[in-house]
Amino acid sequence: MKTGTHEQAMERFLAEVERRAFFTARLATRHEQDAMDIVQDAMLSLVRSYANRPCEEWPALFNRILHNRMMDWHRQQSRQRRWMFWERPDWDDEESADWTDQLANPRDENPARLLEHARDMETVKTALEQLPFRQQQAFLLRIWEGLDIAATAQIMQCSEGSVKTHLFRALASMRKALGDQNVSSAKSV
Repeated sequence: MKTGTHEQAMERFLAEVERRAFFTARLATRHEQDAMDIVQDAMLSLVRSYANRPCEEWPALFNRILHNRMMDWHRQQSRQRRWMFWERPDWDDEESADWTDQLANPRDENPARLLEHARDMETVKTALEQLPFRQQQAFLLRIWEGLDIAATAQIMQCSEGSVKTHLFRALASMRKALGDQNVSSAKSV
């Protein structure tokens, strides 16, 4: 690929992912300016470090960079809270969750159908904002971005089993928040 064409492809890629990345970062930070800074930093890092890589690699690389920037932001917030003697954030204490959260869901429901039943995107956004950070990321990478479990695990830097657990918990919370009672069964998670 010629240099000019490669640069144009990078510009198109960044334009395509910008809104979704901002949405994801905004959910993770709950602060518009911080989210914008995270997305811009992730985009700059992708261009600086990986612009010469094949275009097919950019989505996974970008999501990994974005995820790392959001994790850095959460770590910084956690350090600041601890310094000020505040409570630890919920997303950092998922290991103490109730053991019943580990039980398998008897209904393996399609998340896309769950979202279809939501009244509007604002309702979905509100439900997503309530999720702990790791659950948010698993949901957004698997459902929103459409990545497979292996790619999601690599981006989140955890095991595939952890991705499945985070996604299961996220889906359970989303179902409860959206009041979905009649979603038909499917094997897509």
